[in-house]
Amino acid sequence: MSADFLLADPLQLPGVAHGFFTRNGGVSTGAFASLNCSLSGKDDAAAVRENRTRAAAALGLSHGALCGLTQVHGKRVVVAEEAWPEDQRPEADGVVTRRAGLALGIITGDCAPVLFADRKAGVIGGAHAGWRGAVLGVLEETIVVMEGLGAARRDIVAVVGPCIHQPSYEVAADLRDAVLARDATDARFFAEGKRADRWQFDLPGYCAARLGALGVAASILAHDTLADEARFFSHRRNTLAGGGPIGHQLSAIALTG
Repeated sequence: MSADFLLADPLQLPGVAHGFFTRNGGVSTGAFASLNCSLSGKDDAAAVRENRTRAAAALGLSHGALCGLTQVHGKRVVVAEEAWPEDQRPEADGVVTRRAGLALGIITGDCAPVLFADRKAGVIGGAHAGWRGAVLGVLEETIVVMEGLGAARRDIVAVVGPCIHQPSYEVAADLRDAVLARDATDARFFAEGKRADRWQFDLPGYCAARLGALGVAASILAHDTLADEARFFSHRRNTLAGGGPIGHQLSAIALTG
């Protein structure tokens, strides 16, 4: 079985391969079934390696071409000049490159994976945007680092991949206060919750708006990770069910030539 993935029309560009991988098409079992691509969990290491190999192959690349990160919910963005060993992944939440043959990988369980491409300049990027990283500015930082490699904002396309959507994302006052402390007009991304002192947060809409404010065209895939258990892992769904082990899906982009 091959790794299952989604494509986004704006990223179907000459010389660019990408995939927003689902949880299906791998070899992991139990709570990690089946295409768990996280190197940080308690899944069988050999199974994770095979899953990541399948994902890389879906992009036409080898396992060793996959450049992942140790994601920390911050705003640091690194440049990939060459593939690094999996046990030497940099601590960052964004990665960009202009080198063909490298697959930039982002791991998520409800946070937003955002993939970027400027085909004219030959520069691509990926970012892990949970609410903390999005508020801190990881998306803006990714654009800045892409520009440092020759990209232009007017030519960058961005896609917010499968993540938790507003109907599923109940949040408390601490998250809402942190978002509004940066810009009070971002109250538009909160809807009244079903419980007192709770709100429903539009994470993908917030991410797209932050990019739109920079003049970067951003679109959103309409896949809610919590709502679609058959296709996606979800940290929030797992928590609501009592916790325990959980897998994570991969989103990746590469220049192919």
